[in-house]
Amino acid sequence: MVSMSFHHYAWIGKMDGQSLTLPFGTLCNSEVLQSEFLNEPRDNFEEREAAMKLRERTEEQELLLEFLLQMQQKKQEAANKLHDSICCLSSDVEEVVKQQMILKKKGGTYIELNKDDNSALEKVDHPSLDLVGNEDSASFVSRKRFKSGLRIHNVKEFDEHLGDGLKSEANTDSRESILSKSSRLMKNFKKLESAYFSTRCRPIKATGKPLTRCSPISSNGRGSVVITEGSSVNNLVSKEGYSDGRRSGWINPFLEGLCKYLSFSKLKVRADLKQGDLLNSSNLVCSLSFDRDREFFATAGVNRKIKIFECDMILNEDRDIHYPVTEMASRSKLSSICWNSYIKSQIASSDFEGVVQVWDVTRSQVFMEMKEHARRVWSVDFSLADPTKLASGSDDGAVKLWNINQAILFLHLVDVSFDKCTAGGSVCTINTKAYVCCVQFPPDSARSLAIGSADHKIYFYDLRNTRIPLCTLIGHNKTVSYVKFIDSTTLVSASTDNTLKLWDLSTCTSRVLDTPLQTFTGHMNVKNFVGLSIFDGYIATGSETNEVFVYHKAFPMPVLTFKFSSTDPLSGREADDAAQFISSVCWRGQSSTLVAANSTGNIKLLEMV
Repeated sequence: MVSMSFHHYAWIGKMDGQSLTLPFGTLCNSEVLQSEFLNEPRDNFEEREAAMKLRERTEEQELLLEFLLQMQQKKQEAANKLHDSICCLSSDVEEVVKQQMILKKKGGTYIELNKDDNSALEKVDHPSLDLVGNEDSASFVSRKRFKSGLRIHNVKEFDEHLGDGLKSEANTDSRESILSKSSRLMKNFKKLESAYFSTRCRPIKATGKPLTRCSPISSNGRGSVVITEGSSVNNLVSKEGYSDGRRSGWINPFLEGLCKYLSFSKLKVRADLKQGDLLNSSNLVCSLSFDRDREFFATAGVNRKIKIFECDMILNEDRDIHYPVTEMASRSKLSSICWNSYIKSQIASSDFEGVVQVWDVTRSQVFMEMKEHARRVWSVDFSLADPTKLASGSDDGAVKLWNINQAILFLHLVDVSFDKCTAGGSVCTINTKAYVCCVQFPPDSARSLAIGSADHKIYFYDLRNTRIPLCTLIGHNKTVSYVKFIDSTTLVSASTDNTLKLWDLSTCTSRVLDTPLQTFTGHMNVKNFVGLSIFDGYIATGSETNEVFVYHKAFPMPVLTFKFSSTDPLSGREADDAAQFISSVCWRGQSSTLVAANSTGNIKLLEMV
């Protein structure tokens, strides 16, 4: 075969008498080179390039404008809410000044504002000032007020009865007190600010009127009762909420909490109770309890002993070792004790074998024993309203109610030595699906009972109908170890999730309450029972850092803390033992004295000063 190739040529003319042909592709390239696009003037290219750059810059400017408008909108919203909060503060300042003037008119002692404070208050209330000016003026008022102090006048007492020396000493103490309180206030200013707005927005109970909330509805459809510690001004309620909150009903509770928060500066050791059985390595104190008259307190723990100490004797006598006035031995490790608030000589205990016992302290022996629980009993509690009622909660998931009336009659009518009475059986049993860690009667009723459970919940029962809980409190994410009532409708719960929570049962409109009034954080508690005790709004608890923490119900941060020194029980020398923790705390009734014990059996009597 003959290979042949064909080429396309085009005739384009003659050169020097010869015909000139070029490949067809060459002709096309020549036409392209002569096209209008390539021969377009350079100015047109520059115009197009400039137009493209202009379009890009326009798009960039539009993007920047959108960003600025979005930011302006957000800042304007924040400014509106900040303006609302300043209006709220101004109205509250006005309300407090009015209350001060009322006190002044009543005569005797009153509080006088100086000229600088009055002028500053006028600036805060003046509507023509911008937000920054208002904020600066308000902060100036705070600084000025705590730097200069409030001038307290009582013409008759201070001018007539106090000498110059006493006046000087009183003024010095007053200045030191004010400076100390000012320092504590400014140190926790952000947290106190959050607590203020939280209290400001709490529902106010009115007689005969339904409970109203001033907080907005959240995305899940439920209203939030309080603003948490991390909340900012942007989370405040609307103007309508503030107008509702202008009522002064919240001021006195907040003022009470603020005063109590600033009243004490530290926990002071009044006595260090070194027990006589230091050779016993099992000295973990699981429970503490004061008697009816707050003269004696009892300790119980894994050493299988209930020890009774006279409080004043320990406080007044400087001894190296303190011995109990009475000691009662149990067959098993003790988990909880509770003194009868009516019968001074009667104390109840629970142990690791599931036995509930009632002891006669004067005879140092058991007179009533109940063995219905199948597993360890964690908690016992006498009713304050009806001292014949005793409740117990166990790892078997059961809560049992006991009537000790027959044993009480026996104790009072028969004045002879006796062994013990066997209870006729529990009068009520509540079966739950998890371990029961604590039980607590309200202070004014024997018909209700709060239960803390290992399923992270608190159950509040009406004992006249134990089929289902009257209310279930949901909020903890680990075991609820303690519940204590502050009053008939307010309780505090402790959990191994490192928190305490404050609950208001009167806000439970359904059978579930999932919004606590307050959450207290600061202590560490992830695995042990560390104690919980209530006194006049103060909440004491332990920590796994071997510290005692004291909170007040009004604020989420600790008021005071105290760290136990780690001492070796044999040598008495300080040791760095990270495993030590506070195991129990108990207030001495209506006083600022607190008894606390740790996992090595070290017991201290502390006082808020």
